[in-house]
Amino acid sequence: MARKFITYFEKEGNDYTEELIMAVKDKLESSKHIKRILIASASGESALKLYNAVGDEVEIINVTHHMGFSGPNESDISEEMIEKLEDVGIKTYFGLHAFSGAARGVTNKYGGYSPLDVVADTFRMFSHGVKVAGEISIMAADAGLVPVGEEIIAIGGRAHGVDTAVILTPVNSKNLFDLKFHEIIAMPRD
Repeated sequence: MARKFITYFEKEGNDYTEELIMAVKDKLESSKHIKRILIASASGESALKLYNAVGDEVEIINVTHHMGFSGPNESDISEEMIEKLEDVGIKTYFGLHAFSGAARGVTNKYGGYSPLDVVADTFRMFSHGVKVAGEISIMAADAGLVPVGEEIIAIGGRAHGVDTAVILTPVNSKNLFDLKFHEIIAMPRD
């Protein structure tokens, strides 16, 4: 048996990015087996804040929106920010969202829902950030950026900033239901 602490924020949002990063830093100090952190940061700003707090003691991978998420041929992260992140050793990954991707194009045109919408909504019952953390872990595993079967920290949120961090074991998308959440480090209550 182990007693561990979870940090709960009042609500979702950008207001808690610094506190979340401090909770992750504390967890890293007691979890020496964690070698990688995934962070969902569309602009790259939260990824840079994370690096400034934890340095290079772990590999940090930034997962941003896919090209065209906000508009045709648009990237939500600037080339300058990608270079800043690369300069400190952070890779940035662009890829289809694991829980929507091309299926979203079908539902947008014809209505209805995809089975992956049910998975995403189930994770959102905990928090939007829990959904994002699971989703980016699958995306990164499918891209070969994180190994399956190894515990990592995954960080997510909603819109701007981050408010959720978990320890999980990523899987490839074909093994979706083998995804394991081990610990919640922090998340919003509402």
